[in-house]
Amino acid sequence: QVQLVESGGGLVQAGGSLRLSCAASGRTFSRYAMGWFRQAPGKEREFVATISSSGGSTYYADAVKGRFTISRDNAKNTLYLQMNSLKPEDTAVYYCAASRTVYPRSDLNQYDYWGQGTQVTVSS
Repeated sequence: QVQLVESGGGLVQAGGSLRLSCAASGRTFSRYAMGWFRQAPGKEREFVATISSSGGSTYYADAVKGRFTISRDNAKNTLYLQMNSLKPEDTAVYYCAASRTVYPRSDLNQYDYWGQGTQVTVSS
């Protein structure tokens, strides 16, 4: 199993940038594909981005494509989400997740471990 802890959330103005981090425990971080999800109040949790275990493949939701970048540093057991050109509609709690599936996509059920979430608020 793996334990995940997100950080880096906060308040930012529209058009600004923020980088989220997800610190993972254990020596097996590099075996997991990783993903970012977000959930706004009253809405379902939605897929943001995923990255393969090696970092060689990435996949993004249309809503964030071109603005967000997912990356990982397996030597540091850390996952990142660089968020640029932020919009008020990006406001949500952002969750880091780990998957035993080789190439998971947007299905929440493909992810086995979840962090506690970090709040991102974008003001207009």
